[in-house]
Amino acid sequence: MGSDVLPCYVACDVSLSMADHIDELNRGLREFRGAVHADASVGDRVLCSVLGFGEKPKVVQRMLPMDDLVDLPTPGACAGTNFGPVFTYLRDTIDGDVAGLEQHRLRVHRPLVFFLSDGQPTDPVTWPAAFTALCDPAWSRCPRVVAFGVGDADEEALGRIGTFRTYLSRDGIRLGTALIASVMHVLSTSGPPPGRTLS
Repeated sequence: MGSDVLPCYVACDVSLSMADHIDELNRGLREFRGAVHADASVGDRVLCSVLGFGEKPKVVQRMLPMDDLVDLPTPGACAGTNFGPVFTYLRDTIDGDVAGLEQHRLRVHRPLVFFLSDGQPTDPVTWPAAFTALCDPAWSRCPRVVAFGVGDADEEALGRIGTFRTYLSRDGIRLGTALIASVMHVLSTSGPPPGRTLS
């Protein structure tokens, strides 16, 4: 593992409305894994965690090197597609993960969150507060967030979530391309962070 690392979090909507898109998203994750693994300059610097969400978030894979990246679970019936619990989970998890990495004397880049959904939350009133807490600029571990909309995505909701970038599959952009471009941009422009602070 490199002396500086970039923690990435892939949060994917796995509610029933996403059933027609999950194969495409898994292809994108495999393309992302292959591209990162093939580049020796970044392969040992990128760690990734995967979670699925519907009514509540569920961990698919905890933070591991990219060559261990797993596929997303098959979507199933659930009571809703709640965004708020995902953002709350990410805030708590990022805190613990970054603290653990820093204990190993690693320099940690500002985390990168990939949020994948058809963009139709069933908690429209409550999710913005949870998202505001996740992206609070006063929080030293505040992540960059890339939103990727699939199918009939709610462009307005995803536009509010994608603080770093927002992509829509209906524009012809593949998930793998969006993931790779975002990671390479962060690693090439932010440089190794000084000491053990976030870049």
